[in-house]
Amino acid sequence: MEKIRDIMTNDVECCSLLDNMYEVAVKMKELNVGSIPIIDQEKLVGMITDRDIAVRGVAEKKPGSTKVEKIMSDQLVTITPEMTTNEAANLMAEHQIRRLPVVVGEKLVGIVSLGDFAIRELTDNQAGEALSEISEHTNQIQH
Repeated sequence: MEKIRDIMTNDVECCSLLDNMYEVAVKMKELNVGSIPIIDQEKLVGMITDRDIAVRGVAEKKPGSTKVEKIMSDQLVTITPEMTTNEAANLMAEHQIRRLPVVVGEKLVGIVSLGDFAIRELTDNQAGEALSEISEHTNQIQH
């Protein structure tokens, strides 16, 4: 069984608690990504997504100078490099998330996304199943 360390992205761009919403949005645009981990020194303390910026920031009329801490998600689901790809795919489906930070202790060492599964021939079925389950839940109308 393939391990997360074999498919994760090691060189992860991060922001810190000192950054604001505008700076994170610019970084997302430059990197063409929709999610950026937030670290405090080397400790992973949160994740911020383009949706966080739109919903918790812009839609609530917060200024671009709003610190990321005010709009980031701090209840994180993380994995370790030694977990299997199957375990990661199951966590993604269970928690309805497309990206998982990879940590050793509290230190961010990488990130894995559904796209990382899709490029691996052996785990295509895992990625497909996880994406199906995530898409089913996100396509349901919320009342």
